[in-house]
Amino acid sequence: MKVALVHDFLQTYGDAERLLAVLHQIYPQAPVFTAFIDRPSLGPDWAHFANWDLRPTWGQKLPAIARQPERYRPLLPYIWESVDLSGFDLVISSSAGFLSHAVLPSPSALHICYCHTPSRSLWEPNPYSTLTPRWFDVWSGSRLRQYDFYAAQRLDRLFTNSETVAHRIKKFYRRTADVVPPPVKIAADGKAGERYYLYVGALTPNQQVDRVIQACNQMQRPLVVVGTGSEQSRLRQLAGETIQFVERPSEAELGQLYSNTRALIFPSADADFGFSPVEAMGRGIPVIACEQSGIREIVLNYRTGLLFAEPTVENLCQAIAQFEGLRFFSHACIQRAEEFAESVFVDRFKWLVAQALDEHRQKGTISAN
Repeated sequence: MKVALVHDFLQTYGDAERLLAVLHQIYPQAPVFTAFIDRPSLGPDWAHFANWDLRPTWGQKLPAIARQPERYRPLLPYIWESVDLSGFDLVISSSAGFLSHAVLPSPSALHICYCHTPSRSLWEPNPYSTLTPRWFDVWSGSRLRQYDFYAAQRLDRLFTNSETVAHRIKKFYRRTADVVPPPVKIAADGKAGERYYLYVGALTPNQQVDRVIQACNQMQRPLVVVGTGSEQSRLRQLAGETIQFVERPSEAELGQLYSNTRALIFPSADADFGFSPVEAMGRGIPVIACEQSGIREIVLNYRTGLLFAEPTVENLCQAIAQFEGLRFFSHACIQRAEEFAESVFVDRFKWLVAQALDEHRQKGTISAN
């Protein structure tokens, strides 16, 4: 059986790319089709993909696509439908904002999409943007939403990372998705330290890291912020003397940072699934997070962390103060994190794929070889 993997694009080594890496471990001979590859932005993370059979689309040749991918959004139907997937029996797409699920496998193939989320920029207004949309963006966005919806109807099966996104898929695509939480490497050892609070993730507006910094400024609590992003300069200007920044720590350096952490703070109300909260719990570290996000499906309130109502500075200050009056046990955090381990993902993913293949074979569309 010939398998193909499809991924939006390769520009960072984020949560979606971690999942893609595990899919590639399951299907090591599968080529990976992707809209474009931005090697300069990947930097040392290119090593994760260096020996793969990568096949970028003709979108790779578009001017400045790596700097402004949204500029070429109206071309996505033509980019993805031009990918030649003839001869592949199983196609697995890893899709989010760049609509890689819109590829056209052969009629006899089984197409499974792991949908990280329906495109936020298409289906939900951006609360952090102050720009007035141009008429062309409004028109093309409307047309692309229709296309995205119909492309989702062509899929044989949908998997996703959380009940939060499954609800979004049901709302926008009118499809049911199987929830398969992403694979996380669990240290399964360690305990919380006493030196500082920690944030690990992107420094972008939707992550609302500024609220954490302001809360720690007010309370004079030490905070280490790990990550890079468009908000980096502004956040550094906002930070007081108790705040430190670490941009790209190695795996060993990140492990050392975790070992001295009192709690991981994950403030975003928009997160669908969080790798860093699971990684922290896997090291015995509790998590302070917003209950409006998908993190509420990960953190057990008052057992493996503390959930607060909204990501405001006042709520964060109250949550930190309340957290410091509670006691959390490392074994409970580790036990919960192990439910999201890589081995759990692989077993569930393989089982669901085998089930889907059996159903497809019963229709007489895929051979048993």
